[in-house]
Amino acid sequence: MSTADRDTIAEPTTETPVEATTTNRKQPFPRGFLDTISTGWAERPESVPAPRPQASFAATRRAAVSAAFPGARLVIPAGSLKQRSNDTDYPYRAHSAFAHLTGWAADAEPDSVLVFEPTDGGHDVTLYFRERADRTTTEFYADATVGEFWIGPRPSLAGVAADLDIATEHLDRYVGVDGELVLEEDDDLTRFVSELRLVKDEFEIAEMRRAVDITAQGFDDIIRSLPAAIAHARGERVVEGVFHRRAREDGNGEGYDTIAASGPHACYLHWTRNDGTVVPGDLILVDAGVEADSLYTADITRTLPVSGTFTDVQRRVYETVREAADAAFAAARVGVRFREVHEAAMRVIAERVAEWGLLPVTAQEALDGDAGGQHRRYMVHGTSHHLGIDVHDCAQARREMYYDGILAPGMVFTIEPGLYFQIDDLTVPVEYRGIGVRIEDDILMTEDGPVNLSADIPRTADEVEAWIARVQG
Repeated sequence: MSTADRDTIAEPTTETPVEATTTNRKQPFPRGFLDTISTGWAERPESVPAPRPQASFAATRRAAVSAAFPGARLVIPAGSLKQRSNDTDYPYRAHSAFAHLTGWAADAEPDSVLVFEPTDGGHDVTLYFRERADRTTTEFYADATVGEFWIGPRPSLAGVAADLDIATEHLDRYVGVDGELVLEEDDDLTRFVSELRLVKDEFEIAEMRRAVDITAQGFDDIIRSLPAAIAHARGERVVEGVFHRRAREDGNGEGYDTIAASGPHACYLHWTRNDGTVVPGDLILVDAGVEADSLYTADITRTLPVSGTFTDVQRRVYETVREAADAAFAAARVGVRFREVHEAAMRVIAERVAEWGLLPVTAQEALDGDAGGQHRRYMVHGTSHHLGIDVHDCAQARREMYYDGILAPGMVFTIEPGLYFQIDDLTVPVEYRGIGVRIEDDILMTEDGPVNLSADIPRTADEVEAWIARVQG
């Protein structure tokens, strides 16, 4: 039975079974059901687990928030279910800041609220959520949104308190007050919890590695699926589907909508329709990342020759993009401004497209910050963004902390230059049109320099060809 069937439940009633209802689907429960549904159930032992690994890290993050807002009542809502259609909701995902500050991730309860109550010594922190209902209540069998008869076991206050090592209360006891600072309503609080994620702790880095490792397996799956994709009228969906299977089997799902862009579709930066053919001789650009159960996500792009080998023009474009990525990687050092990573990649892009005769100006003129930019026609996006519990992490951080911020150990970000020659772009020779290439890796900044977390996923043109041959056997 799908969630779309939840309107078939009957509203509790003490009337006769044949009484009419006000909807076209709900029927009243018969007297026999009402008399027996709350009895005959075995006792459920209370589960009190040891704190999960991220609990201590979440406590440290909460302490930083408390210290930054002395005397203020702070409210961090998890968020509610969001309607997809009629009585069907999207899969639930808690707000990233809530997950970051509680350690409650893929298993978080909708409508939960984390509250920092000010005290003389800082804050008392309490997690409010809707505890599971006793089986003697109508919620158990009649509420298809939260009732355990419908969605399965739900957590208890004591269980979550032990699991997350945090005080818990029933959601019914939460009361808002005037003057409290609420996430997404108060700019200072929203900015602070976003900037708090700029530097990752040990737990977060380990989860990023886990997400990358699963994603790497997903790319192997994609390569194995290419013959089936070629044979299907919507081969891009085949590619998307095999990656989705890996993401759901070994993680929480995808961290974002997979881009499976074959042929000219690779030139559309956020192509997620994925309804096109996969044609031998073309390239397919796949931008995909697995989200671990902790909600930390990878973000990887590889561009693959569908036939297994690059043409000369494809290889030229591909290796230029790789050269740009390598230049950006070399520029990433502790103490360097984040934007300098992008600038290093763009220098390579400008120089190469100028050499190919695609610019009306020199590379140096194109790189002029005020009058230039002609090369950006072929790469309009940025080279890097922070990565973590959001695919575009720390999005509410101030510019001086993000784009103009200083690279520090513990930061995780992407390096993802590209070149995109639209199928109808008359500024490039015919042989370039319809070629889109992006190479994206996930980078950890350390004291000793950058570490490419996704380096084991082949990157050079030669490595990619050998990878396809090896995986396809």
